[in-house]
Amino acid sequence: MTSVPLRIPARLPAFTVLLALAACQEKKAEAPPPVRPVLVTKVEVRTAETFGPFAGTVEPRYQTQAGFRVPGRMVARDVYVGDLVPKGARLAALDPTVLQFAVTRARADVTDVEAQLANVSAVEARQRTLYEGGNVTQAALDAAVASRDTAAARLAQARAALQKATDELGYATLKADVDGVVTAWNAEIGQVVSAGQAVVTLARPDIREAVVDIPDGLMAGIKAGTAFTVTLQAAPTITATGRVREIGPLADPATRTRRVRMTLVDPPEAFRLGTTITVALERATPPHITLPATALLRAEDRTSVWVVAPDGQSVSRRDVTVVPPRIRRPPTRRA
Repeated sequence: MTSVPLRIPARLPAFTVLLALAACQEKKAEAPPPVRPVLVTKVEVRTAETFGPFAGTVEPRYQTQAGFRVPGRMVARDVYVGDLVPKGARLAALDPTVLQFAVTRARADVTDVEAQLANVSAVEARQRTLYEGGNVTQAALDAAVASRDTAAARLAQARAALQKATDELGYATLKADVDGVVTAWNAEIGQVVSAGQAVVTLARPDIREAVVDIPDGLMAGIKAGTAFTVTLQAAPTITATGRVREIGPLADPATRTRRVRMTLVDPPEAFRLGTTITVALERATPPHITLPATALLRAEDRTSVWVVAPDGQSVSRRDVTVVPPRIRRPPTRRA
């Protein structure tokens, strides 16, 4: 096999050869190192920590399920959910026809017994006059007195029955016992309701509470009277103070939380019933710095972090001491 030497034509321009040599040099040059982004966080010394926040709602402290004291068919409904009603306002009414008949009958009974009492009282007076004159026996007088006493007792019974019938006629109208707001309605016009059946739920808006569920494991330091900061979720700038009034004695078996009721102290009008709120408690703690776990470097039996220089051009390694995590509980009040 015969080798043939490679010759460059004499007419090939010189710059073509130079470009080829430059291309070979570029291939041999090393590529710059890739840019590696680094996550940084600004740390600061903290002297307080937040217990919470926990979500809850604004509920009334006093709430009543009102109903009729007598059975009947409902024929009127005067209020709806969300209405503000004053004390004594009519909420609903039953058909009063049957109850009015009972009142009429009771009045007739009273009139009848009054007439009988007047008759036997006159007989007793005549028998007493005859007895004093020696014209009748003691037995006849005693019988007249007994008849009069019986008629008087029947009159008292008839009057009590009339009063009962009159009261039941009044019970056919359901009225508000206090100033409140209607939060629920459980019956409609034409429905036959029984005595004591819940028809309308009336809540007092003057005393409002924040109701939250807190994990059972964080309840050790919560006592009655502990003050929390209550914030509206829709408007975080609106806050109020809530003091713990009641703590659920048992934890919920499914969620392992306890229901805590906090009385709102002079809350703004924005804290309406049913509003979603959050509660939290700020407490003082020893100075500390909180870092994410990924920022810690453990090597050579020491723990350290990388600290970025103020100019952002260099970093330095600094040893730190890690303290055990603290359970976020409010301080225990001592007597």
